[in-house]
Amino acid sequence: MSGLSYEILFSVFAFVLGATIGSFLNVCIYRLPLDLSINKPRRSFCPSCKTPIPWQQNIPLASWLFLRGRCAHCGAPIRFRYFGVELITALMFLTVWRTFPWQIAIAYWVFVSLVIVATFVDFEHFIIPDQVTIGGTVAGVVASLIVPELMNTDSRIAAAVRALLAAALGYLILLLVLEAGKLAFGKKRIRLDAPTPFTWTRQGDDADFVVGSERSLWSDYFARERDRLLLRCDEAKIDNRSYGNVTLEFHYDRVAAEGEVIVLDNLAQITGVVRELQIPREAMGRGDLKFLAAIGAFLGWRAVLFSVFAGSLVGSLVGLFTLLIGKRVWSAKLPFGPYLALGAVTWMFFGETFIRWYLGLLNPL
Repeated sequence: MSGLSYEILFSVFAFVLGATIGSFLNVCIYRLPLDLSINKPRRSFCPSCKTPIPWQQNIPLASWLFLRGRCAHCGAPIRFRYFGVELITALMFLTVWRTFPWQIAIAYWVFVSLVIVATFVDFEHFIIPDQVTIGGTVAGVVASLIVPELMNTDSRIAAAVRALLAAALGYLILLLVLEAGKLAFGKKRIRLDAPTPFTWTRQGDDADFVVGSERSLWSDYFARERDRLLLRCDEAKIDNRSYGNVTLEFHYDRVAAEGEVIVLDNLAQITGVVRELQIPREAMGRGDLKFLAAIGAFLGWRAVLFSVFAGSLVGSLVGLFTLLIGKRVWSAKLPFGPYLALGAVTWMFFGETFIRWYLGLLNPL
C-alpha cells in the first residue's frame, strides 16, 4: 500500500473510532450527573421508556439518522445532542490524528473526550463531575509520564513534574479568583419592579424557591456554610405564623424572622410577597478549578494561562450578549467550564501560532 493509502486508511479509522467513542461519551454525559453507573446496565437505553437499545439501533451517527431522531420502541424524540456529540468527537479525533504525531494524538484523544463530557454536562447541569476533573488530572500526569513530548521534554520524570505543577497552577489560579470574587461580588442585591409573590417549598433534601416566574433550587444559592440570603418582604407566612414588613434571613438550613430562628427541616412551605432580595453568589464552581487542573496536566502551564484568559473573554461576551437580548434573567447562571474547554482546545491546535504572533507584536523588528 502507498503512503497515501495508509493515510486515508488511518484517517477513516480515526473518524470511526471517534464516532464510537462519542457514543460512549453520550452515556457518560447522561449518567454521570445522575450518579448512575456508566457500565450497568451495559446496554444503552431510551431516556423516555428505558427500553434497552439493541446494537443494530445503536450504530454511531447512522442509527440516529436512520431512526430520524426517535426511539424505535416508544417513538419519543432522541435529542440531537446524541448525534452531535458523536459527530464532534469523530471530527476532533480525525483532526487530532492529522495534526499531531501518533503518540501525542492518542493522549489528546483522551483529553478531547474529557473536554467533550465536561462541556456538555456543564451546559446542562452546571457541574463538572469529579470523574472528569480529578480523573482527567491523573490521566494527564500519567500521559505526560508516558509521552513526555506533551510537556516539551525528553525526560519522563521532568514531564510528570511539569504536569503536576501545571495542574497545581491551574487550580490555584482559579481558587484565588474564586476567593477574590466572593469578597468583591459575593452578594447580589435585586430590587424587583413591584412586590412579587414568592414560595419556598420543601422537596426531599432540597427545596424549590420561586420568585414570580423565576424557579430555582434552594441548594443553588449556598456553596458555603456562612452564605445567607435575605428577603425584604411586605408580608410572609412561616409555619402558620404571619409577618408584616419583615426581613427574612436565610441560611441553607434555617431562617430568622424578627429574632426567631426556625429550622427549615421542620417546615414544608414558606410564602409571602418580596420587594428586594440579596442573594449569595460564587464567581464560579469548584469543578472549574479541578477542570483547569486537568487542562494543565495535559497541556502545560501556558495552556492554563491562555485558557483562563480566552475562557473569561468569551464567557463575558456571551453572558453580556444573552443578557442584552433578554435570553437570561437575574437568577440564571452561566457555566464557565465550556469556555475553559474552548480556550484549551484552541491552545492545543494553535498555541504555538499564538506565541509566535504575540512575540511578533512585542518585537516587530
